[in-house]
Amino acid sequence: MPPPHILLIEDDDDIARLLQLDLTDAGYLVTHATSVATGLTSAREHIPDLVLLDLGLPDGDGRDVLKRLRRGSERPVIVLTAHDAIEDKIDLLTLGADDYVVKPFALPELLARISVQLRHDADTTLELRGLEVRVQQRVVLYQGVDVALSPTEFELLTLLMEQPGRVYSRQELVQKTNTKDALSEHSTVIDAHMANLRSKLRDLGAYNYVRTVRGYGYALRNDSAEKTP
Repeated sequence: MPPPHILLIEDDDDIARLLQLDLTDAGYLVTHATSVATGLTSAREHIPDLVLLDLGLPDGDGRDVLKRLRRGSERPVIVLTAHDAIEDKIDLLTLGADDYVVKPFALPELLARISVQLRHDADTTLELRGLEVRVQQRVVLYQGVDVALSPTEFELLTLLMEQPGRVYSRQELVQKTNTKDALSEHSTVIDAHMANLRSKLRDLGAYNYVRTVRGYGYALRNDSAEKTP
C-alpha cells in the first residue's frame, strides 16, 4: 500500500523545506506548492489524501483555495494559520477546514492532527433508523442516499453512532476527534461542526438524530420520539 499523500501549500521556503523533511521521515509522500494557482493544480492532478494549507499565499488568499477545494473534494484540509482569534477559527471551519494549527506549532502536534484526519477505523457498519455509517469506506448513507460530510463531521457522527444515547461533552468531542480550540467544554468550534452535520442530515430528511444537551454537549437519539430536529 502506498504511503498517504500530503499536498503542502506553503510559500515560505524554509518552513516548507523543514515540513517536507519531517513529513517524509514520518512516512508520508509530500507534494509542495507555493501559490494559489499551483496548489489548485496540484490538488487536481495528484489527488492528495490530505492538504496542509497556509493562508498567506503570494497570489491570493488561502481561504479562496479552501473554498475551491471544497467544491470538488472531501479530502481533509488542515489550515496553517498565524491567527488565534476564535472568530478566525469559526470562519475557517465554516469554509470547510477540518482542523487548523496555529503558527508556530510543534511537529508532534501537527503529526497527531494529520494522523487523526487520515485515520481509518476497523471494517464496521453502524446503523440507526435508516442512517448508515460504513466506517472503513468512510461513507454515510441515509435511506440509501449519500450524505456528503467533511472528514471531521464524519468523525463526530461515527463517534455518536457507536453509542447512541450517550451524551458526550464538548470537551470529550474535542479530545476524541482532535478538533482544535479549546479544552473548554463550551467550545464553539464543536458547535459549528455539529450545526453543519445537523444541517446536512436535515437537508435529506434525516430529522431527530442529533440531540443538544444545553450547557454540556451532544448525543444521538435512540428513537425519533421528539418532533424537533
